[in-house]
Amino acid sequence: MSALDGWRKEARAWLASVAPRFGKAARHRLDEAADLALGRAYLAARYDAGFAGIHWPVEVGGRGLSPLHKLVFEAEELPFAMPSGYFGVSLGMPVPVLIRFASDRAWARERAIAALRGEEIWCQLFSEPAGGSDLAGLRTRAEFGDGGWRLNGQKLWTTWAQHADYGVIVARSDPALPKHKGLTYFWLDMRSPGVTVRPIRLADGTHHVNEVFFDEVLVPDSQRLSPVDGGFGVAMATLMIERYAGGDSAGFGPPLELFIETARGCIVNDRPALEDGRVRAAIARAYAARAGLDAIQQRAMRMMAEGMEPGPEGSLGKLVAVRSRQRLSELALDLMGSAGLAWHLDATTRDDWAKSWLDAPTGRIAGGADEMLLNTIAERILGLPQDHRPDKGVPFNQIPA
Repeated sequence: MSALDGWRKEARAWLASVAPRFGKAARHRLDEAADLALGRAYLAARYDAGFAGIHWPVEVGGRGLSPLHKLVFEAEELPFAMPSGYFGVSLGMPVPVLIRFASDRAWARERAIAALRGEEIWCQLFSEPAGGSDLAGLRTRAEFGDGGWRLNGQKLWTTWAQHADYGVIVARSDPALPKHKGLTYFWLDMRSPGVTVRPIRLADGTHHVNEVFFDEVLVPDSQRLSPVDGGFGVAMATLMIERYAGGDSAGFGPPLELFIETARGCIVNDRPALEDGRVRAAIARAYAARAGLDAIQQRAMRMMAEGMEPGPEGSLGKLVAVRSRQRLSELALDLMGSAGLAWHLDATTRDDWAKSWLDAPTGRIAGGADEMLLNTIAERILGLPQDHRPDKGVPFNQIPA
C-alpha cells in the first residue's frame, strides 16, 4: 500500500465516522445560520483530526503534506456533502495570499489557524460592475492621506461576503498610470465603518454572492500586502492559486456515476437510454474530459509540491469542467422529461440535475468568465497573437468610461 493509499483509507474512515453529525442527513432542512454553525463545528473537528491545511506549512497551522494529499482528502470528502462550502474561498485564496505576503508573520499565523478552524471567514473583493473579468479595469479608489488609505467604490459577486470577517481587496491607487499599474492590494476588516454588504439572489434561490460598497473606508498602510501601485502581481498570484484551489473535474456538479444511474431509469425511443448511441457518446465525452482535467490538476499539484509555479493550463479546468457539467445536466433533464422539473429543497448542485443546470451559468462567470479563460488559453498556451488592446499603456484616467 502506498502512502497516498494509506492516507485515503485514513481520510475515508474519519469522514465516515463524522458523517452522521456533519453530513447531508444532519444538514436536512437547516436554515443558513444553523448550517453555518454546523460548518464551523465541522472545520474545528477537521482541524483537530489533522485534516485541515493539509499542504500548508506546519508553522502556519498546516500539516506540511503534499498537495496530492489535499486532493485525495477533498475527493473523499466531496460525496459526504459536508458543510464546508462557506469556507472554500477563504481557505482557497485570501488566506494563502495572506500567509505569503503579510509582513506580520505571527498575526498571519493566528488568522490562518482561525480560518482553518472555521472561526473566521475571508472573502475576495475583486470583480466590479465596470470591470467584470478585466481585473485591471477596476475603479474602486484607494487614496492615501492622514491615517492611511481611504477606499471608495463597489465590488460585485463577492462570495460569502455577508459572513466574512476579513477580505482582500485590490483598488486603484494611481489613475494616472496604465491600468495594469496603479493598483494596490490590501486586506481589511469587513466590519469597518463604511462597508455595506448586500446579498444577491440567484436563479436557483441561493444568495451566496454579494455586492459590497465602500464609503470612505479607512485602511491603515500596515494592511497593505503589495508595493504601492504594485498590486496587480499579487492579484495574479491570487488568481493562479484560484485556478487550482477551485479545481473539480465535475465542475462542482453531479458526478458522472449519477448521470449513468439517472440514464439507467430513462427510456429513449422505447429503448433503455443507456443503449442509445448519443447518450453513450455523451458519457464517453464527459469521462474523457474529466480524466484529462484530473491529470492536469495532479501535474499542477506535483509542480507546486516541488516549489514550481504551475502554468496557465489551469484555465482549462473551470472552462472545460463547467461546460461539461452544463451539457450533462441539460441532457439529464431532457432524459427525465417532466420529472426533471421537480424542485427538491434540500438538494445540492452535486446531487440534483435541475439545481446543477440552474447554477452552471454562475460557474461560467465566477473565477473568470469563459471569454477571459479562452483568451488566456489562446495567448499563453497556444501562443496565438493577442487581441488588439487600444488601452494598453494608456493612463487609466484617459481611458473612456
